[in-house]
Parts: sequence; structure tokens; C-alpha cells
Amino acid sequence: MFERFSPTARAAVIGAQEIAIERDAETIEVEHLLFAMLDGADEPLRGFLAEHRIDRALIEADLRELRRRGGVSDADAAALGELGINVEQIVSSVERAHGEYVLAGARGFKRGRFRGTRAHRPFTQGAKRVLEGALREVKELGAGQIGAEHLMLALLNGEGSLVDVLGSRGLRYIDLRRDLAKLH
Repeated sequence: MFERFSPTARAAVIGAQEIAIERDAETIEVEHLLFAMLDGADEPLRGFLAEHRIDRALIEADLRELRRRGGVSDADAAALGELGINVEQIVSSVERAHGEYVLAGARGFKRGRFRGTRAHRPFTQGAKRVLEGALREVKELGAGQIGAEHLMLALLNGEGSLVDVLGSRGLRYIDLRRDLAKLH
């Protein structure tokens, strides 16, 4: 399948490996793919990201805040607020008692058997789904190669905190899919 990847998509996959190594992560996560895509985006993905004012620093800050709140998204916090539950007050109270970012845990920042090595990291199931989903998207759109934009499309078609964070910034599967359909 890797032979069907454009140079930019290949760079994103290799970049995800590098990010995992830098963070001493045991696996390559969807987050690592996302950051590699943001770092090396070319057209049409760059234009789509610029249109939505998306950059790596913003997404990293959003993810840090999401982790700080124990994974409670802005939408979930708003819904809980309507029930009289103030998530920020709860998080602040927990942090006063147990320390800052205690609800974040160590997820995504594991230290272990790969510490200090350049060894290959396996892809998580979620990251594999993004790679496989990109292939499906290319076939459905009639494109010749898998580009970083198809990786992003497959990521946005999934679930989880990254999709929530990107969606809160206005980056949605349906919008990117529509824009890519116009190009192919």
C-alpha cells in the first residue's frame, strides 16, 4: 500500500514515526500522524487548514486542555453545564488536591522500552484505520495517489478526541470531502 502514497503522505507517515520517537512513545498514534500532516501539509490540505486557521500549536494547546479536563470536550462541558455541572470547577478542585494535569494521566507520553532508541514503533489500531481509510477515500474519490489530504480525510471520518478538537475548530470531514471531490 505504501507505494500508492504521494511523497507528502509518505513524509507524514515517516514524520509520525519521528514524532513517536521524539516523545518516547511505544506506538505511533493518530495524534502523531496528525502532527506530521500539519508539519508538512501541501496543497490542497494546506489551503484547507489555512481556511480554518488550523496549525499545530493551536491543536496541541487544545489537546493539552482536553487532557487536563480528563477528556471532557467543550461540547460535553457545555452539556454538563446545562445540567448545573461546572467541569472547570471540578477540574480545578481535583488539581488543587492532587496536582496540575492529574486528570491527563500519562496517555501519549509513555516512557518505556524504547527510551533513547530509534527502534521502529508499531501503529496503533486507530493509526492503522487512518491509513486504511485513506486508501478507501482515494478509491471513492477516483484519485491516483494517497495524499496527506486523504489521510486527514480518513482521520476526520473517525472518532475520538482529535476529531472533536478539529471539529471544534471547524475542520469537518464533510467539508474536506466536498472540497476534495471538486478537485478529482
